[in-house]
Parts: sequence; C-alpha cells; structure tokens
Amino acid sequence: MTVHLHWFLPTGGDGRTLVDRHAYTDGGVKRARITPVSGVRAPDIDYLAQISKAAEQLGFEAVLTPTGTWCEDAWLTTAALAQHTQRLKFLVAFRPGVISPVLAAQMAATYQRITRGRLLLNVVTGGDSTEQRRFGDHLDHDRRYARTAEFLSVVRGVWGGAPYDFEGEHFRIEGGLTALPPDPLPEIFFGGSSAAAGPVAAEHADTYLTWGEPPQQVKEKIDWIRGLAEERGRTVRFGIRLHTVSRDSAREAWAVADRLLDDLDADTVAAAQQALGRSESVGQQRMLALHGGRREALEISPNLWAGVGLVRGGAGTALVGSHADVADRIEEYHELGIEHFVLSGYPHLEEAYWFGEGVAPQLAARGLLSTVPASPLLGVPAANGRPPSAPGGAPLLVAGGR
Repeated sequence: MTVHLHWFLPTGGDGRTLVDRHAYTDGGVKRARITPVSGVRAPDIDYLAQISKAAEQLGFEAVLTPTGTWCEDAWLTTAALAQHTQRLKFLVAFRPGVISPVLAAQMAATYQRITRGRLLLNVVTGGDSTEQRRFGDHLDHDRRYARTAEFLSVVRGVWGGAPYDFEGEHFRIEGGLTALPPDPLPEIFFGGSSAAAGPVAAEHADTYLTWGEPPQQVKEKIDWIRGLAEERGRTVRFGIRLHTVSRDSAREAWAVADRLLDDLDADTVAAAQQALGRSESVGQQRMLALHGGRREALEISPNLWAGVGLVRGGAGTALVGSHADVADRIEEYHELGIEHFVLSGYPHLEEAYWFGEGVAPQLAARGLLSTVPASPLLGVPAANGRPPSAPGGAPLLVAGGR
C-alpha cells in the first residue's frame, strides 16, 4: 500500500504567521490589541491557482478546500480552479446540515462531468454550535451526526440511477433521483472522534480522517473505526490531517516553527484557547489536550509539534524536521494503516515546494509513492560539460540555503 499525498487550499487567506493571515476576519480570535501584519494574501483566484498548479506539478493528488464562514465557498472555488489544472483532484468540504442531500448528489454528479472525475467529498458534520446556527442549523451535536448518516444514505441512494425513497427523522425523500449518476462515484472522506461519529464513519465513509495526534492515539482510533466497520461488513481506509515544516536540516525546520510563534503574545493565545475551548467537537478537545495552552514542551511526539493548535482550530499539529525526519514520521503513520496524508503549511505556496521537492523524493525512494513528479529539466541535454541542471552551459549556481 502506497501513500496518497494531498495539499490544502487556504480559501480564507494565507500568510507567514499563524494569526492575522485571514483576509476577512481574525478567525474568531478576539484580541484587545490587533497589530496589522503585512503580507496577508487574499484568497483570490490567481493566488489559489498558483497553489493548485504547484500542487499538481509537485505530484499531490488532491487539495482539500475547507468550509465555513471565514472562507470562500468550496464548490464554486474549486470548480473555477479545475479550469486552471489538468489532473489535480479537489477534496471539497461541505456541511450536510445546510444543503439537500439530493441536491448535493446532483452537484457532485455535475462536478464529476465538468472536471472529468476530479471530485472527492469531505463531509463536515460540524462541532461548533455557534457556526452551525449561523447557517440556520440548530441541532445538537449527536443529532447532527444522526442527520449526517441519513444524508449519506440518501446521497448514495440517489446515485443508484433509479428513483429512491427514504423516510427518516431528518429527511423524507420521494423518488429522489440523479438522472446521470457521477462516474466515477466520488470517494467520501469523513472525520469525527466522538461516540456519535464512529458508527457514521464505519457505515458510510470510504476514508476516515483523523487530525494529527501521536501515533499511539492514532492507532487507537484506527482500531476503533476498523472494528466498527468490520461489524458492518465494510472496509474503511484511513487518512490524517497535518501541517508540515520540512527543511534541508532539522535545525532550519525547528527555527521556522519557532518563528511561527514569535508574534503570539500570552493574551492572543489565551483568547484563542478560550474560543476553541467552547467547541463541542471531541476532536478539537483532543487537539487542545495535546498542549494544554502552554508553549512549553510542544514537541508531543518525535517531530510532532503542537504549536499550531495554540491559536488555530481544527488541525493543530505539524510534522517538523529535516526532509528525512518528516518522511520517517509519515512512514510510521503509514505502518499503522494511514494511507491518505492531507498536508498544509504557512505559507501554502512555499511549503508545498519544500515538501514536494524535499520529502516526496524520500518517500518515493522508500517505495511509498507510486510516482514522483519529474523535474522539468529532465531530458535537457548537458552542454559544455555541465550537468542537465545547468542547460545551455549556463553557470551552475550553488546556494547555501533556501
């Protein structure tokens, strides 16, 4: 089993810091003192196209596009970006509580035809009641997961190509139909750490996603979901969501990670932790428990750094180290059963290159990647005794770092 590498589209904005990088808001972190930070990159189509093209060139299979108040709509954005790329798939996140399942099934079918089969679906049940109510959803945590189960039953039912009836607590469908079902059917990615989430994943997910916890905790999750799936006669694949900071040396990588915390004062961290602590998401609470809001001892497992989670909701850990270090950790997770790695970094354009040019070749050398992107300079003839990396006899420049 090889690994599948995916990147992330920052549709809420991007930048070189963990805060003040959003184009529209501070992401829910309320501070008494907000100092504008230069270099915030708006999520316009030109910048997102740069990231998408880089991801495609570097060999990533797909890009995850988030959903929520503080980002652009994932369906519309990625449909536009599909016109700027050729092979890249789009892992579109959406909330089942704010859209009809039959409409979602139709949208997915249309998307597959427009993009020639480049859609993956990331179902986000939602763990923040404030955010859910903003979209008109007033169900409590466990009932949201019960609704998600019904939603996915309907989606798969209407993809069958014949009228489909369904009657549940949350949906009543009469003759639901997708006249032209998607081909291929989009894979469904799903995450959730609560007792209510596990059975939904086991019954409906193709790939279960976990945030980047230490290997032993990830193994416990895999065993849990795998057992529930086996009870239902199903097989589920597994993925993990992580940030990355990889450099030519471990010292460089850890220096970059440290710089990400430079502008975080105690008030900023406290405000973020207070906001995140109100989340109903069990996965979010597990993320917070990894660091306890403290800056000390943030390396919670070899090369696994919890600094991102001091101020960022959701995925709060990063793999930090040399390219070989990061490849080691990916190999370790892979041995546990993780197949899909959904990665990101700040800024997303530059970090995609650091990973794609540094870590991906390491993974390919270990037999963990089925393909590795070819250098655009391969096949360029050598000239004047110089290697192909200096085509046409141009001087071969050697730099001390990047």
